[in-house]
Amino acid sequence: MKTLLRPAISLFIVLSVVTGLVYPLLVTGIAQLAFPFQAGGSLIVKEGKTVGSSLIGQNFGDPKYFWGRPSATAPMPYNASASGGSNQGPLNPALVDAVKGRIEALKAADPTNTKSIPADLVTASGSGLDPHISPLAAEYQIERVARSRQLDPAQLKRLVAQYTEGRQWGIFGELRVNVLELNIALDSSRK
Repeated sequence: MKTLLRPAISLFIVLSVVTGLVYPLLVTGIAQLAFPFQAGGSLIVKEGKTVGSSLIGQNFGDPKYFWGRPSATAPMPYNASASGGSNQGPLNPALVDAVKGRIEALKAADPTNTKSIPADLVTASGSGLDPHISPLAAEYQIERVARSRQLDPAQLKRLVAQYTEGRQWGIFGELRVNVLELNIALDSSRK
């Protein structure tokens, strides 16, 4: 028994140190050297203060800002420690009611807007933390934001186009707009 137990415990200790300490430190060190912005959480700093991450959505409710996708996290929206979807299917009455409520809120915030409401403004993403909206969702909001800020809608269209990101490596995903970065640029353009 001792002949089997000693090598097993030794191997357990060696593998624990290699896989639990050496490998994570090595990978973290390489990430910090090769991709420091991403490895640090893709944090956005404005005037010396961290205002968020380009990877996690934020709750914007003021009409003078572009609004992101709804969040399905609990107990508060955009709670990064509770990432996950609602797991509600398309026939679930709770999801139907939530979407109806979001549609009513969008219409109440901009009653003169007769455009079709893009799906990403009324449905949460799989993570509940999506920081992006489609260019169509940003375009839907231009009139409301322009009216709230007393800006020319054409100026906002140019800003949205400037902050529209392309497909990853030119082929993966869809065009998208990072809401936090767009709103920061919007605030900066007024100064």
